[in-house]
Amino acid sequence: MPTVHASAEQAVANSPVWLITGCSSGLGRHIARAALARGMRVVVTARDVHQLDDFVHDYPANALALELDVTDARQIAQVVAESEHRCGGIDVLVNNAGYGYLAAIEEGEEHEVRSLFETNFFGALNMCRAVLPGMRARGRGRVINMSSQAGLMANAGTGYYSCSKYALEALSEALGKELKPFGIHVTAVAPGPFRTDWAGARCARPPLRSRPIWQRWVSGANSWRGQTAPSRATPRAPPRPCSLSRRVKIHRRNCCSDAWCSRVTAPSCCR
Repeated sequence: MPTVHASAEQAVANSPVWLITGCSSGLGRHIARAALARGMRVVVTARDVHQLDDFVHDYPANALALELDVTDARQIAQVVAESEHRCGGIDVLVNNAGYGYLAAIEEGEEHEVRSLFETNFFGALNMCRAVLPGMRARGRGRVINMSSQAGLMANAGTGYYSCSKYALEALSEALGKELKPFGIHVTAVAPGPFRTDWAGARCARPPLRSRPIWQRWVSGANSWRGQTAPSRATPRAPPRPCSLSRRVKIHRRNCCSDAWCSRVTAPSCCR
């Protein structure tokens, strides 16, 4: 029996180490649970560390919960240092922390837009810069940046959010080319609609009274939704070529050049 116990401890000690940001809800929480269920060691992080208690309770040998606000450079340095000290290095970094912002371009508030970029773009950038020296020293690693379909196309009302994700896409593409000689790979994941709190309490937006453009666009969209659907007998126009499909193919070729990413949980850009 002691031999079995020792073997289990050795298996945990030899398993890859994942550091995931934004694990309090949504995709970050599900990615963390999927990695833990597969025997990985996972450093789960969130601004409120108490929201991560269930990870430590369910996976006491594999989960390490740490407080992290990705807009705080001091906290980033502390989390990376503690993760490397307690786990022996970080093999996979998942930059998942982020939130949505709904506003017309003309009506967006500058301080809110800057805050959006501090989390969605600069947070991921600073996490990369903190983790990459250790990965380069070990000659291996994987960076997974949670982008979005909004990083491949932009729509009315979510233009600023798209800007932050377009920037993350460019960062991922350039970083992948820079790090390939060091044995480090970069994957940008571009999910579509998922049932997360993206458009709920975690989504920022200006006060409705100051958004006439947004109000008009929403009322027009609601009016369109209320129209009677065309009959099945109505002939449909031939489908138009979708420029997005070509861009997604390019995205997959640039960011997902090997088979590894097809085994990561829910990378919709790789399926």
